[in-house]
Parts: sequence; structure tokens; C-alpha cells
Amino acid sequence: MDTINEATLLERLRTGEDAAFELLIRTYGGRLLTVARGILRNDEDARDIVQGAYVSAFRALPTFKGTCQLSTWLHRIVVNGALMKLRTRRRKPEESIEAMLPTFLEDGHHTESFSDWAAQADRLLEDKRSRQAVRDAIATLPEGHRTVLMLRDIEEMSTEEAALQLGITPNAVKIRLHRARQALSTILRRSMEGNTVAAPGIQRTTCRTHPVVPTPSPSTSRYSPA
Repeated sequence: MDTINEATLLERLRTGEDAAFELLIRTYGGRLLTVARGILRNDEDARDIVQGAYVSAFRALPTFKGTCQLSTWLHRIVVNGALMKLRTRRRKPEESIEAMLPTFLEDGHHTESFSDWAAQADRLLEDKRSRQAVRDAIATLPEGHRTVLMLRDIEEMSTEEAALQLGITPNAVKIRLHRARQALSTILRRSMEGNTVAAPGIQRTTCRTHPVVPTPSPSTSRYSPA
């Protein structure tokens, strides 16, 4: 993304300059579409949300005070729009995440070994070698867990913000985030078996065991940061 002066761009947008709107779309469009697609997992819906975000931003320009960056403002409009779209979809039974979680031996030890059970998705995405694999793995997560992972690790919302957006309790956010990170690590480990390069935070192995890390119950959340 090219470095631009957002204050200058904002002033140009407020004057209705066509070139400014073209620059806005060219600069932020790709990132906004990626965000919407990550939440909705549907290209057509994602494009609709981004287009709607441009319209909403245009209408709100006169009242935008500039207390946050223009890019942050647009980003939040897209996230809110995508979450609203999720809520309006016809409810389907939630997919099970169990098959994506680590498996265990009879003695209760993990059949797989990971160097970091709490590897955050944004940190995994920093490595260019595994970026596409991480994106593909996130897309396979069940909607409820994928959305929490996106809001907490990618959008960097707090636990409380994510809970408010999703209409669930903060403790439920923590539990889903913990399980989503476990599933993401497991999916990546399995997909990269046989590759010479493993994703950062993931150690490829087939038989080594680690002590069991239990899934937190609704009354505990010590495995995920707030």
C-alpha cells in the first residue's frame, strides 16, 4: 500500500474530488475486501459489503471528526457491515470444530506437538512463506470460531468489543478463541506435513507427545488473553 497523507485525502474527499475517491478505493479497496471476505467467506457478499461501506463513508464524511485514521474508520465500517450480514443470514446448525482440534493417545497425551498452542493468526500471517496457507486454514474454521479469531487476532478487538459485536459473553469469546487457535495450528500442521518449511509457531512431528491442554470450561478462561 502506498503511503498517503490521510488528512489531505480527507479534505479532498470532502470537496467531492473524483480523483480522491479513486485514490481511496485503489489504496484501501484490496485490504477492505480481504477483511470482508475473511468474515463472510463469500466473495459476492464481501464485495457488496465493501461497496456499501464506501457509500456509508461518503454520507458520513461531513460528520467525521477525524479522531481516528481514515483507514481505521473505513475498516470498522466494513467489519460492522460484515457482522450485520452474518446476523441476517438464515441460521444454520453450527459446524463442529472437534475434527479440527488436536487428537490424543490412550494415555491422554497429544499425538501432535506444537511449539506454541496460542499462536495468534496475525503473527502467522506475517510470514510470507505461509500466508496463503494460513488464510486458507482460517477459511475452513466454523463460522462462530472463525469470526472470533478474525475479530480478536486480525482486527485486534478486545474481548469485550468482540463479545458486544457478536452478542455473546466475553467468556464465550475466550473459549472460542482458544479452540480456534488450536484448530488453526492443527490444520496448518497437518497441511504442511511433508513440506520443508513449517509455519512459524508450529513444529512438524508425528509421534511426540505433550501434556494435555484441556479445553476451558465456561467457568474458566485462563488459556486465552483478555
